[in-house]
Amino acid sequence: MAGFRTELEQAVNSRHSRMNPFTEAWVNGKLTREQLGQWVCQHFQYVGQFSQWCAAVYAGCPDSDARDFLLENIIEEESGVKHVDLLIRFGEACGVSREQVLTTRQLPTTRALTAWCYETSRATFHIAAAGLLVGLESQVPGIYKRNLPPLKQHYGFTDHEVEFFAIHIEADEIHGERGYQIVERNSDTPEKRAQSLEQVRQATEMRWQYMSGLHRAYVLKDDL
Repeated sequence: MAGFRTELEQAVNSRHSRMNPFTEAWVNGKLTREQLGQWVCQHFQYVGQFSQWCAAVYAGCPDSDARDFLLENIIEEESGVKHVDLLIRFGEACGVSREQVLTTRQLPTTRALTAWCYETSRATFHIAAAGLLVGLESQVPGIYKRNLPPLKQHYGFTDHEVEFFAIHIEADEIHGERGYQIVERNSDTPEKRAQSLEQVRQATEMRWQYMSGLHRAYVLKDDL
């Protein structure tokens, strides 16, 4: 299975959103706080639903270890200080209100990503896991490791204001590795491995297009 693991990693890295133009603008200090706040409004529409998508995958999951993992993921997102509340805290530091975050209109590219995630969460388990856990969630540490340092060093946010990013770097490194293991274990035929790889490729493309939509709307000021 070592070859399959390599193929999964290559599928993620070939279209990894850590290299998207919006990420590059962020890392190079070219965004305003207003633009970062607009990112929060759109990103909430995506991450705010992630635990529900995991719950849908959980409902059809035949793998007890994977069910444990999905349940841990859901509880981590939803219990105590919810991760989305940390995101909203960052948004408020950027100048957008909780109400603005909750009621924002999704860009078409954000809508495409959330619709794809909804559809994927109801697919056969190995396909759903490949798309959501490997294709999407495993990217998070790589993106946020680039995003976090300039938030403090260039944009002047405090550790308290950017806790959302710090907590996801650590948590999603663990999640990403387990996601790979789950997909490897449940893609146990050549046909399933091909399906999983295709879903990972789709996931990376959907996230890339979502990020590109942010760049077009908020940096290039295109009408979407």
